[in-house]
Amino acid sequence: MLLEHVLQKPRSWLLAHDTDVIDSQATAQFLTLCAERRQGKPMAQLIGYREFMQYRFMVTPDVLIPRPETELLVETGVQAIESVSAPAILDLGTGSGAVAISLALLRQDAFVVATDLSVPALSVAQQNAQALGARIQWWQGSWYEALPPEGRFDLIVSNPPYIASGDPHLELGDLRFEPVSALTDFADGLSAIRLIIAGAAMHLKPGGQLWLEHGYDQSMAVQNLLRDHGFTGVRSLQDLAGIARVTGGAL
Repeated sequence: MLLEHVLQKPRSWLLAHDTDVIDSQATAQFLTLCAERRQGKPMAQLIGYREFMQYRFMVTPDVLIPRPETELLVETGVQAIESVSAPAILDLGTGSGAVAISLALLRQDAFVVATDLSVPALSVAQQNAQALGARIQWWQGSWYEALPPEGRFDLIVSNPPYIASGDPHLELGDLRFEPVSALTDFADGLSAIRLIIAGAAMHLKPGGQLWLEHGYDQSMAVQNLLRDHGFTGVRSLQDLAGIARVTGGAL
């Protein structure tokens, strides 16, 4: 993949030209990337993109790398609004924009709003939306505080920071190279989820749904929080690894 990236050629071309000499500049770039990869830098950051929901999203160190398990959040969101005409959708903490943009492309009649506290992350998301032709309204700020007072939504989705402070996973693999504030709430892993659930009633239309991605061991805690705030039909859904990864319900 690194050589494909450096030469901007597909693998089939590389196989057909396996005896070609690579110029010194390309060689130096390739060797630099190989060294960074050996140090653990994620492939998505090295080549600058990651595929998600069959779309290509630009990735930088300012955003989380889109992951296959988050596709479940998009698929669940699409199902939640399948009977709603011209739905209004809110993605809280959008990062690269992968969730919001995928929803906008899959439901082109939707009005999609996305927020993030990080200005650099919003810049990446906006570039991804422009490249993919998605129409999104962007707001910068912390969760619901980013929104103007008017407007309610048929669907709210979020992949918030849910790793607890001090969790050893933060020091492993790709997570070492991703923005820590997008990974952990610097608390018990549920503080952002609590805030999102508590504020949802002020921003959902009657019958609107909220769906959240969360950690592998948080499904029951998230279910209880949703029920405590009046949500009905609360349930958790499993990702392809059989882990309860997304939980939500309706008001």
